[in-house]
Amino acid sequence: MVLIQNISFDKSNITENPLEEGEYERCVFKNCDFSNADLSEFQFTDCEFIGCNLSIAKVTRTAFRNIEFKECKMLGLHFENCNPFGLSFTFDNCNLSHSCFYKLKIKKTNFGNCKLNEVDFTEADLNNSVFDKCDLLNSKFDVTILEGTDFRTAFNYSIDPEKNKIKKAKFSASGISGLLEKYDIEIEN
Repeated sequence: MVLIQNISFDKSNITENPLEEGEYERCVFKNCDFSNADLSEFQFTDCEFIGCNLSIAKVTRTAFRNIEFKECKMLGLHFENCNPFGLSFTFDNCNLSHSCFYKLKIKKTNFGNCKLNEVDFTEADLNNSVFDKCDLLNSKFDVTILEGTDFRTAFNYSIDPEKNKIKKAKFSASGISGLLEKYDIEIEN
């Protein structure tokens, strides 16, 4: 497996010109098109993805270790297929709609200003994560560990406190309806 370090990739179309399978350390991918690319078995460590399209990329056993995704389009990614060892990332101003984090242990993950519509967080461990200004419309939280997680500026979420662990989670007063939705009650200001 080849080791590639400290390289910047700018405006590369990875589908047309595939990356060499290997381990990428401290690399920057800027405005690259990874849509539908097969990134299976790749290892990314301490890398940044800025303005990239990773929609429907195949990430089977892909390692993402200490990765920053900024302004990326990441529709339909199956993160649950990634290599779980050392899995850690942050998302800033990304669209992760229709993606899946099923059963992943991704404690302390920061999601900032992200569109997370119809994302599956079933049985994920999101302890002490932050959803800052995130749109969680129709996202699924079922047997999810959300202890200490910050939802104060998140919106459009529906979380059943009886089916999820939410001890010490933070919510704003305006977001309380997202915890009571299953009761079909009306809340007025």
